[in-house]
Amino acid sequence: MKDFSNKYIMTFSVVMVVSVAILLSLTALLLQPRQAKNVEVEKKMNILSSINVISTKTDAVEMYDKYIRESYVINTDGKHVEGVDPFTVSLRAEQKKPLEEQYLPVFIAVPDSGDTLHIFPLEGKGLWGPIWGYVSLKSDMSTIAGVTFDHKGETPGLGAEINTTEFESQFVDKALFRNGSFVSVMVVKGGSQPGSMSEVDGISGGTITSKGLEAMVYDGIIKYEKYLSQNRK
Repeated sequence: MKDFSNKYIMTFSVVMVVSVAILLSLTALLLQPRQAKNVEVEKKMNILSSINVISTKTDAVEMYDKYIRESYVINTDGKHVEGVDPFTVSLRAEQKKPLEEQYLPVFIAVPDSGDTLHIFPLEGKGLWGPIWGYVSLKSDMSTIAGVTFDHKGETPGLGAEINTTEFESQFVDKALFRNGSFVSVMVVKGGSQPGSMSEVDGISGGTITSKGLEAMVYDGIIKYEKYLSQNRK
């Protein structure tokens, strides 16, 4: 009787484990399209935010189609790479490749002002995990038109401030080149120099995140240096 009871318990446990595993697998499979759509919408919202176009989950796709006129992939020589969808390129995966093999997405936008803006994605590392963002440049391929930054787990009130309007707005009209040389933008602890075209104020108490973001902008944009030089007006 005791053996029968043990066998019953074991059989019941196995059946329950298998049933739950199947149920979870089916649920994950059914949710994949919705999750993929959410990722797509969020990415389009971030790209639009870099050109100062505010969208919602409801209208992001429509707004993206309105303002983003073209997109493509280039290499570090500034040459187009055919057959690769720029929207699906993962910078985190690309960074594991040799530099000359990396795919570099470019998005071209025309906002209501009529200006043609080039948008470049960024990926870096903060204090507690990944940080990322987009930088849009004016037609001179040096002056920043707008940025958007985000993070996975930076400290609230400190490093997490990188995705606030107050911090992001400092980058507008900063210049990535000085006298023809790439200088990027420095995030300065204690405050930038008044009138500086290549400095912004760092985040108080968020030094590591600030420096991580500074490195992300520099390392991300310098890969496009040849492309920027070839297309500069």
